Amino acid sequence: MSKPPFLTLPSAARAYRLATARGGFAVHEAGEPVRGTALLVPGFTGSKEDFIALLGPLAAAGYRVVAVDGRGQYESPGPREEAPYAVEELARDLLAQAAALDGGPVHLLGHSFGGLVSRAAVLLDPSPFASLTLMSSGPAAIDEGQQARTKLLVAALEALGDDMPGVWAAMRAQDPPDAGADSPEVARFLRERWLATVPEQLIVTGRALVSEPDRVDALAAVALPKLVLSGAVDYAWAVPLMDDMALRLGAERVVVPGAEHSPNTENPQVTADALVAFWGSAPASS
Repeated sequence: MSKPPFLTLPSAARAYRLATARGGFAVHEAGEPVRGTALLVPGFTGSKEDFIALLGPLAAAGYRVVAVDGRGQYESPGPREEAPYAVEELARDLLAQAAALDGGPVHLLGHSFGGLVSRAAVLLDPSPFASLTLMSSGPAAIDEGQQARTKLLVAALEALGDDMPGVWAAMRAQDPPDAGADSPEVARFLRERWLATVPEQLIVTGRALVSEPDRVDALAAVALPKLVLSGAVDYAWAVPLMDDMALRLGAERVVVPGAEHSPNTENPQVTADALVAFWGSAPASS
């Protein structure tokens, strides 16, 4: 799970609900589309706040940046049923969000599970997008060790989904003993985000993480600039696996030093610089 380093929005940013043809989605937005527009998609158990440290640097570089809570995720509403959270349905939400931004082709970035959803959106219809960045997101299902943890979480949610505080306490009890302590503000936010997320969203997306097929060859056939970006260490998909995926995609490859699964929160300035360089090399999007 990504842990934002802070929770205060930059002075030029705003929080609002983006109206789309598929409903409203909570977003954080910063900047003007001088050089283009970017849509940032969080991962499993995540939210728009995972990108809060990127908003200022990307806006300062001339981009309109929109970070979104997906359907049923934190401050975006969602139903208490499973079908609307299938990967293809979430991908259709991204297409609706891109259309609602109404500023020309969008640089699409998906973190972790958000990368799986983002590539599904591109495979459905690449035309709304200027580029695709897969951040800490691999070619297929997550690492076997992480599959075991995710299956346990899904099973707990299936049995106890109406007791989200209890599942949260059990999940945090499994944190490794060397995990750093969160600040009180971040700790409160992480719990609040968990309690606000729809259990069925977590169940369906958790299942997808352990069963996602390899779709790299299909994505490689899409003529869109691509970037594979990760930290130097990753527990969900091994870094060499992402190296190989980048080769198969014909994508640019960036490894962010000092970062693990969430370079967006662990080394945001270097991450932002890499994104600005990549987006600047893609066809104009404004």
